[in-house]
Amino acid sequence: MIFALPLYDDNPIRRPPVVTWALIGVCIGAYLWQLGQDEEAIAYQYGMIPALLFGHAQLPSGLTGIPPWATIFTSMFLHGGLLHLGGNMLFLWIFGNNIEDVLGAVRYLLLYLVSGIAAAMAQALPDPSSDIPMIGASGAIAGVLGAYLVLYPYANVHVFVWIVIFFRIVTVPAWAMLGFWFLLQLFSGLAAGVHEPGVAFWAHAGGFVTGIVLIVLLRPYGAQLLRPQQSTPFQTAPAGDLIGRRTFHGSVPEAGRRPWDPPWG
Repeated sequence: MIFALPLYDDNPIRRPPVVTWALIGVCIGAYLWQLGQDEEAIAYQYGMIPALLFGHAQLPSGLTGIPPWATIFTSMFLHGGLLHLGGNMLFLWIFGNNIEDVLGAVRYLLLYLVSGIAAAMAQALPDPSSDIPMIGASGAIAGVLGAYLVLYPYANVHVFVWIVIFFRIVTVPAWAMLGFWFLLQLFSGLAAGVHEPGVAFWAHAGGFVTGIVLIVLLRPYGAQLLRPQQSTPFQTAPAGDLIGRRTFHGSVPEAGRRPWDPPWG
C-alpha cells in the first residue's frame, strides 16, 4: 500500500493570504450548510448543468433554481463529500497563498473566478445537452495550480509518503507533481468520455490551462516567472521531523521573518 499526501511547499509568503482563507472558509461553510439539505436537490439547484446553461432543459417543477448562468459561480463552492472538500482545500491552502502573494487580493480572486468559469465551460461545451450537475472548486483551484507551475516550477512540495509500514517526508518538485496531475486529467478525460458521470476531468484541464494564461497576463510588472529552486528536490526525511521541529505560517516553514512583516521592518 502506498499513500501520498502533500503538506506544504518551500516558498515563504510576505503577507497573510486573506482571500485564500476566505475562499476556504466559504467552501467549508457551504459544505456545512449542505449537510442539512437534500444532497441531490442541492446539486441540481446550484450545480452547473450544461443542459440548463444552454437552454436544452429545465428543472423539474418541484425544484426552485437560480438563473443557470449563476450556477457557474455557486457550483464552485459546493462539494460532493468530505474527501472532495478536504482534497480541494488542501491544494488551495498549499498553492493558493503564493499566488495571492504575487498577484495581490483582487487579481488573485479574478484569476480564481475566471479559471472556475473556464473550467465550467470546458466541461459543458463538449456535451451541451448533458443533465449531469457539476459541483466543486476543483476547476478554479486547477487555475491556481497552473499559475503556480508557471511561477514556481522548481519549488519543492513536501509530501508525506506511507509505504506499508514506512513513513517518510519527500520533497517533490512542483513541475513533477503538477505536470503529472495535468497529464492525468487530460488522459482521464479522453478515456472517460463526455457522457459519463464522475470526476470533471475536462474542467480540471480547462482551469489549469486558463491559470497558466492568466498568471502571465495578470502578474504585476517585473514579477518573475519560472523562479529558481530554493531547496533540494527528491530528498527524504523521517516523518517525525514534522513534530516539534517546524513552525508553519501558511503552507511554509518559518523563513526567518513572519510572512506578514513588512519588508522594511
